[in-house]
Amino acid sequence: MPDHANALIHEKSPYLLQHARNPVDWLPWGDAAFAKAKAENKPLFLSIGYSTCHWCHVMERECFEDHDAAALLNATAVPVKIDREERPDLDNIYMTACQLMTGAGGWPLSVFIDHQGRPFFAATYIPKHTRFGRMGLMDLLPKISEVWTRRPAEVEQAAANVLNALAEHQRATPAQEGPGPKTLDTAYRQLASRFDPDHGGFGQSPKFPSPHQLLFLLRHHKRTGEPLALDMAARTLTAMRLGGLFDHVGLGFHRYSTDQHWLLPHFEKMLYDQAMLLMAYAEGFQATGDPLFKRTAQEIARYVLRDMTSPEGAFFSAEDADSEGEEGKFYVWSIDEARAVLSEEDTSLFVRLFGLLPDGNFVEESTQEKTGSNIPHLAAPPPPQLAERLEDIRARLFAAREKRVHPHKDDKILTDWNGLMIAALAQAARILDEPALAGAAGRAADFLLARLRDSSGNLLHRYRDGEARIAANLDDHAFLAWGLLELYQATFDLGWLQASLDLTDQMIERFQDAENGGFFFTAHDAETLLVRQKEFIDAAIPSGNSVAMLVLTKLSRLASRHDLAEQASLLSRSLGQTVERAPSGFTMLLCGLDFAFAPGADVVLSGPDDASLEPFLAAVRSRYLPSTLILKRDQSGELASLAAYTAGMCPLDGKATAFVCRDGRCEPPTTDPAKMLNMLG
Repeated sequence: MPDHANALIHEKSPYLLQHARNPVDWLPWGDAAFAKAKAENKPLFLSIGYSTCHWCHVMERECFEDHDAAALLNATAVPVKIDREERPDLDNIYMTACQLMTGAGGWPLSVFIDHQGRPFFAATYIPKHTRFGRMGLMDLLPKISEVWTRRPAEVEQAAANVLNALAEHQRATPAQEGPGPKTLDTAYRQLASRFDPDHGGFGQSPKFPSPHQLLFLLRHHKRTGEPLALDMAARTLTAMRLGGLFDHVGLGFHRYSTDQHWLLPHFEKMLYDQAMLLMAYAEGFQATGDPLFKRTAQEIARYVLRDMTSPEGAFFSAEDADSEGEEGKFYVWSIDEARAVLSEEDTSLFVRLFGLLPDGNFVEESTQEKTGSNIPHLAAPPPPQLAERLEDIRARLFAAREKRVHPHKDDKILTDWNGLMIAALAQAARILDEPALAGAAGRAADFLLARLRDSSGNLLHRYRDGEARIAANLDDHAFLAWGLLELYQATFDLGWLQASLDLTDQMIERFQDAENGGFFFTAHDAETLLVRQKEFIDAAIPSGNSVAMLVLTKLSRLASRHDLAEQASLLSRSLGQTVERAPSGFTMLLCGLDFAFAPGADVVLSGPDDASLEPFLAAVRSRYLPSTLILKRDQSGELASLAAYTAGMCPLDGKATAFVCRDGRCEPPTTDPAKMLNMLG
C-alpha cells in the first residue's frame, strides 16, 4: 500500500476510504473544499459513487490510481469524493443535473462545479484517454481549465442555465384533485405494453427487478380481478428466481440482469433489493400459493440474516460485484470446479439442471466473449423429490465457495435501507408465520431507535464503526416509519405503532411542503444546497413521498388519525400532472393510492389470550388482503389510547372475537374465523 494518504483517510465511509490512498488530493464535501477552490481559483471536481460500484472501481484503477492523471487533476481542479449512499441529497441534485445536461446518468458521476456549487459540466465514467468517442480525462481536464480561466462568462452562463433547469424541474403546480383509479388503470396498461411474455419482466435489457412494479400488479389484480396483472407478476417472479439474477449457491439476489433472459447479472448485492424482493415474493406467495415464492422469500431472509447482519442486529448495505479485480469471479463455476467438490453423479445432476456448459455461459460484458465460467441457473423449477438432494449439493458448493476471496462488503448501516428491511422481514414473518423474522426486524429497529439519533432526538442517516452521523432525510423517516408500522402488524406490540406515529409526526413537522403538499427530501433546518428537492419517481429504491403515502394512509386507519389522511390527500394533490403523464414510473406511490381507493377493512381482534386469536390470524394469512389492517385489543384495553374506537370491543362470551370495520362503520362482531373472512371479501 502506498505511503500517500489524502484527507479521506479520516472518513468512515467505505467508499471514501477506498480512495484514501489515491495520489489524487481528494477532499470530502464541505467548507474546506470550497475554501481551497476559491483560494486557488479552481473549479471543484465532484466524483460521486459507492463502494460496490463496478465502474467506479474501473475509473479508479484507470484514472485515480494513475500518477499522471492524478497530477493533472490536482493541478486543474479541487477533487471532492462523495459517497452517494451517505449523501443522497447531493447525489440527487447532481445526478438530476447530469441527466438534464446529457440525457443520461449513472455512477461514477463526474461533475465540475463552480464556487457556488453550480454544475457546468457533467459526465459519468471517464476513461484516462479518449476512445470510441468518449473523451478521456487527460484531454478533458485541459479543456475545463482553459474554459474556467479564459472564458469565465461561458462557465457562468452554463452554471446559471443548469441551476434554472434544476429549479424548473422541481416546479409542480398542485392539482385540485389527486390521481384517481383511472391513473392506476393507465399504469397497468403501460406495464402490460412493455411486458416480456417470453422471459418475464419489462422491456429488453438491461432488466431491473423493480419489485414495486410487481407489488402494484398484485394489488391491481386484487382490486380489479384483472388476470393478466397477476400473470405478469407471477411470471416475472418465477423468471427472476430461476435465472442467474438469483444466487443459487449463496442465496439472495444480484443487482440486475444485463440480458433480457435474467441469466447474466451485474453481481453486486444491495440491501434495498433484498428488502423489496422479499416483500414481492412473500406477497406473491400469499396471492398465488406458489411454493417457489415462499421458498424464495425464506432464502432471501436467510441470506440477509447470515451475511448482511451486524453483531448489533442492524443490516449492512451491500456486497461488491468484484473480487480479485474481476466482476463475478466469486460467484461463477467451471464444471471442473464443481467436480472437485461433488461426486460424479451429483456433478452430472448439477451441470444438467443448472445449465453449466464446458466452455461456460458467462459472457464478458465488454468483449461479449465466453469466459469458460458458468452462472448457475434453472430452466424450470426442479422436481420436489430432488429438493433434499439439491440442498445438500448447494450446501457443499457454498462451503467450498466460502474459501474463495470474498467480494468487499460495505458494512455501513443506513437508516432508510434498514427501514425497508425491517418492513420486509416483518411482512414475511406475518405472511409466512415465522416469528423469528419479526424478532430479527425488532432487533434492528431497537438499534436504530437507540443509536441513530442526535442529542436533540432527531434521526441520523448513517452508522459505522461506532459513529452515527449525517442528518436524516425524508427516506430515513418514511422507510423506518413503514418498518415500525409493519412490526406492529407482525407482533401487535403497541410500542412499535407508537414509534411509527412519533416518527411520522416528526416527518410532517420537519419535511412537509406546507405550501404545496408532499415532502421535501431534506429537512427545513438541513444544509442549504442548490435546490430543495422533492422526489416522487420510484426508481431502484421507492421515493420517500411514495412510502410516506403508504405510511400516512395506513396509520390514519390504525390510529384513527384523520389529520394523517389529510396529509396523504395533500401529498396526492401535490403531484400535479406529474404522475398522470407516465404513471408506471410511480408504482410504489400507486400502491399507496391503491390502499386508499380499495375497499379495505380494519379488523380488531379481541380475545382472552393470544392463543385464542390464532385461528383468526391463520385465516387472514390464508388470503391476500393488502388493504386489510389488523389490530389486537388485549385485556388491558391499552389499544384504545391510540385507537379510541376500540375501547368497547370486548370478547363475546369470553371467546375470541373479530370486529370488522370499514368506512367508519363496523359489522356485527363474530367468533367464527370463516365468517370474518366472508366479511373481508
